[in-house]
Amino acid sequence: MDKQPKKDNPTQSGGKPGVHGEGNYEATRKYNEGLKDHVQHHDIEKEARDAAPKSDAEAKEMKDAEREAASRSKGEDPALKGKSKPPK
Repeated sequence: MDKQPKKDNPTQSGGKPGVHGEGNYEATRKYNEGLKDHVQHHDIEKEARDAAPKSDAEAKEMKDAEREAASRSKGEDPALKGKSKPPK
């Protein structure tokens, strides 16, 4: 009995190789270009200050949201082990 390749994987079904599967290289390239452009043309420090919580209540809300998201996480990426601390 011959095994047929999955139809939803473009690299196996005759689609463009390298576009999907282990990574979408075109999307990654566009993201990296956009990120580079943003960093070069925007005041990142100001954006970081603007994103900071405006009150203790907002800081608590942000920390609670971070904790909630972490509770649904599958855990830290082993490749990042020791580089960051989980939220308390």
